[in-house]
Amino acid sequence: MPGVTPEIMRLAAEIRGTVGQLHRRLRQVDNGAVLTPSQTALLVRLHREGPSTPGQLAAAERVRQQSIGPILAALDELGYLERSRDPKDGRRVVISLSALGDKAVRGLLEHREEWIAEALTTMTPSDRVTLAKALPVLQKLIQH
Repeated sequence: MPGVTPEIMRLAAEIRGTVGQLHRRLRQVDNGAVLTPSQTALLVRLHREGPSTPGQLAAAERVRQQSIGPILAALDELGYLERSRDPKDGRRVVISLSALGDKAVRGLLEHREEWIAEALTTMTPSDRVTLAKALPVLQKLIQH
């Protein structure tokens, strides 16, 4: 890879490791094992992106369409989903969050944010400024 130095490779490894640890830590504080990580990811995606077909959800989550069925069934059983016909193609089903599902996702996200906020209170103001300045750079990395 042109331009990739050993220093850049070390930075890449540190970023991957740190972001992975943060992701795992947030999953630990999520919901007391009420939902699986796959179920949580699907609910959050529906919350952020809105209604979607099972096929679109499978593609977005990078799983086979057959794999999304059991996840949707479990969330349906909890009352977190609503199903309707696609207005453009009545043969397709569109999945959206029910009021209960929306409430669950909002609670989950709020819980994550509270955990992060609590952790931020243990840091120096200078550390918080550094983190705030790093966010646009991390967002660029995500967009690559």
